[in-house]
Amino acid sequence: MATEHDIREALRQVLDPEIGVNIVDLGLVYRIEVDGGRVRIAMTMTSPACPLVDYLKDLVTSAIHDRVTDVADVDIVVAWEPPWDPDLMSDEARRQLGEGER
Repeated sequence: MATEHDIREALRQVLDPEIGVNIVDLGLVYRIEVDGGRVRIAMTMTSPACPLVDYLKDLVTSAIHDRVTDVADVDIVVAWEPPWDPDLMSDEARRQLGEGER
């Protein structure tokens, strides 16, 4: 059975196409809920004006289905509150972007 860890690892394969860092380390994934074969993801974008919302949702769904075989249904909710902030990035994302650790 899929776990939150399995889903999070699958999502590390999804790169923000404008920034080139995975969405987990960017801090775009707010919550992952796993209930049997159903997964619910709450995530955000770096900007409410992001034109890639549907594209990223498709990438998230594909990454989960490709890497976690026992997931039948993926529900993605894009939340704008709290708004994304660079402080949500992991130290790994900061290293990739050349910002150093915090």
